[in-house]
Amino acid sequence: MNLVLLGAPGAGKGTQANKVQDLLGIPKISTGDMLRAAKVQKTPLGLQAESFMNAGKLVPDEVVIGLTIERLAQEDCKKGYILDGFPRTVAQAKALKENLEGQGLKIDRVVNIDVDEENLVKRLTGRRQCEQCQQGYHLEFAPPQKEGICDKCGGKLFQRVDDKETTIRARLNVYREQTAPLVDFYKGEKILKTVNGDEAVESVFQAIVQAIKKAT
Repeated sequence: MNLVLLGAPGAGKGTQANKVQDLLGIPKISTGDMLRAAKVQKTPLGLQAESFMNAGKLVPDEVVIGLTIERLAQEDCKKGYILDGFPRTVAQAKALKENLEGQGLKIDRVVNIDVDEENLVKRLTGRRQCEQCQQGYHLEFAPPQKEGICDKCGGKLFQRVDDKETTIRARLNVYREQTAPLVDFYKGEKILKTVNGDEAVESVFQAIVQAIKKAT
């Protein structure tokens, strides 16, 4: 089963990808993890990616696509995989489709985790992290016992720049412009299923499981 998880920042893709990975026994492949691994392994594409990352630039589509195809060819992906964070654009989706078709392969199901934008902002702006041990918290969903203080080490909690409202709304704008059109693309491919990401984590997971079953 070859899966793609779509959703805006804060939609819970990583959490759900981990749960699907445990259920199906197939690897979760995220763009971030893949880029970091490629840097460590010093592959030709990894070195290319590293040069852009070190310069603070976005890694070009052709490099990300190349790294993804390289990763999907590895032994642990033979029975399937979950793509989290890729493709990000319709151009990437078309390139992925073309490459897979060349190998007689395809994406079986795309699950779009749809969450109300104000809920996304609420989820992300509520996140806090310990300065010392990096333990994560959420002001509403997983608050510390003592406000502003880490339960584990007593360190001070802070809000990452990425989690400030202005940054989050900018990220959501980018998502709408670049990644949201993937929903229409995969709808046209007749492999898209949208689930309500505003529900509890377990309810969203069960909806994803049902979407996967209908693709088999």
